[in-house]
This record gives sequence, C-alpha cells and structure tokens, in this order.
Amino acid sequence: MRALVTGGAGFIGSHLVERLVREGHQARAFDNLTTGKRENLAHVPGAELMVGDIRDTEALARAMSGCDLVFHQAAIVSVPYSIEHPQESLDVNLRGTLNVLEAARGAKVKRVVMASSAAIYGENPELPKRESMTPSPISPYGLEKLASEHYLSIWSKLFGLETVALRYFNVFGPRQDPSSAYSGVISVFVDRILRGAPLTIFGDGEQFRDFVYVANVVDANMLAATRPNVSGRAYNVGCGARTTLNELAQMLGRIAGVAVAPRHDAPRAGDIRESIADIARARAELTYAPKVGVEEGLRELVESVKHRAAKA
Repeated sequence: MRALVTGGAGFIGSHLVERLVREGHQARAFDNLTTGKRENLAHVPGAELMVGDIRDTEALARAMSGCDLVFHQAAIVSVPYSIEHPQESLDVNLRGTLNVLEAARGAKVKRVVMASSAAIYGENPELPKRESMTPSPISPYGLEKLASEHYLSIWSKLFGLETVALRYFNVFGPRQDPSSAYSGVISVFVDRILRGAPLTIFGDGEQFRDFVYVANVVDANMLAATRPNVSGRAYNVGCGARTTLNELAQMLGRIAGVAVAPRHDAPRAGDIRESIADIARARAELTYAPKVGVEEGLRELVESVKHRAAKA
C-alpha cells in the first residue's frame, strides 16, 4: 500500500509515517514545515518527504499521485490561533480539506482518513461525548473541523470516495512541540517541570480532558484505513477516562520526582471546560481499543523528553 500523510512531518503525522513504514507500506509525507520538522522523520528509513502546502492544489496533486490511501493530518490545530487568525485558519482547515478531497478524487485514491476534533462538540453539557450528539462548536477551529466532516461525508456519497473522520480528543506524546504558545497542555507541563520552571493553569484546574497517547491515535488511523463498511462515518478517538488539569500536574510531578505547585490564571477564550469521549462506536465498528493508558503514556513521554535532552 502507498499512503500519503498530509502534515506527515508533524507530531501525529510523523508517528503515523513511522508506523506505516514499520508495517511494510510505502509512506510519503506532505508538509509545509511550518510546525512540522524534518528531524521528526530522520529516523524513519524509506520515508519520503515532499515539502508543500495543502493550499497549493498543484503540489497536492503531485503528492497524491500513485497513492492508494490518504491520512489527512495537516491543519492549524489551535483553538486560540483560530480565534486570532480566523481567515488563515479557514483557508488551511476547511479549504485545505476540500483541496485534499479533490486531489484524492483526481488521483483515484481509495480512502481518505481525516483528523477531526472533539472541539466540534463545544460546550454541549452532555457527557460523555457521543458521535450522535448535535455538534455545537464554540471556536472557528471546531467549526472548520465540523464542516470538513460534512465535506467528507458528502464526497463519499457523491463520488464514491471512501472517507472516515476521527474526532481526536487530547492527544499527547513525543515530538509535540512545547515551545509554541498554542502547544498542548501536556507538552508544556512536561517541558516546564523538567526545566524546573513554574506551571500556569488557566482556570481553577478542575476542568477535565480525555487525554490519549499518540500510539493509540495511530492505531485508530490504521484501523480506520482498513475496516470495511465505515465510509462516511465519524469516530471518537480517546481513552474514555477523565483527568483534571490539577491531577495531570500532580501526576507529572510524581513521574518526574519533583514537587509541583501550579499558579492559576484566568480561563482562555474558546477553551472547553469538560470533555470525555464515549468510544463505544469506535470499539464496535473499528475494533479500536486504547492500549496505552494516561499514566503509562506520560511516563513514556517524560523518558523520551529526557532522552532527547541528553542527546542535545
């Protein structure tokens, strides 16, 4: 199988490329290197990197040529950034997805698996979040992902292009960049704890998330690429367990062997207070089952960060 991974030099995309190559597939990463990094693929022999942007339809068509399968991971994955830069976010996250679908149709790709987001659920108070719930996004990012899901479903019906949307909850793991102002909370917490820097939690810290280790997310993608009778569907990808930010900080402190006393600041606009996934549909239809729990994943992440720091 020849697979294209948009955003393939990024955090999740590079792990996906690595798995594809390890399982004997031909993998091509397509990335504009805005947040992706060449070094994320340097250890993956045989992985091909094409530098380009999903807003460039000609470059995208070249990258898609000869591919059987597309994992669409490229996006601006930040709620705050989408609020501050709504036009750019729209261009990348929605128009970029349409470009991917059209390029896939032109290249006669069999299936497109897209990274969607739990952000589509917004502040709907019902928990856990089920795919059958009415979406109610509260940020441009969430709206763009929801609209992208509709494009996938419609392209599946209109043109017979098989599509699957995976609604990621809070993904964490190695290669997540802590240096950006828009980084995930875990990568930021790990970086600051290991450097002995103070932690800031926006809000009271009792807001909770469904944190899911990146290896579980890769498993979900591989299953979504190969399971029959799932085209046009959307699936939650999480662990189905809740962890508050206060619990997260203390857990990381224990793993790192340091005392943690976070300071609290005002909540951030667009942040969702409570989020946890119901993964029953993914279990039943994709046979997805998260293999790495939150604490085990945190230990692997901390060891990975320490190892990279020692080599630097």
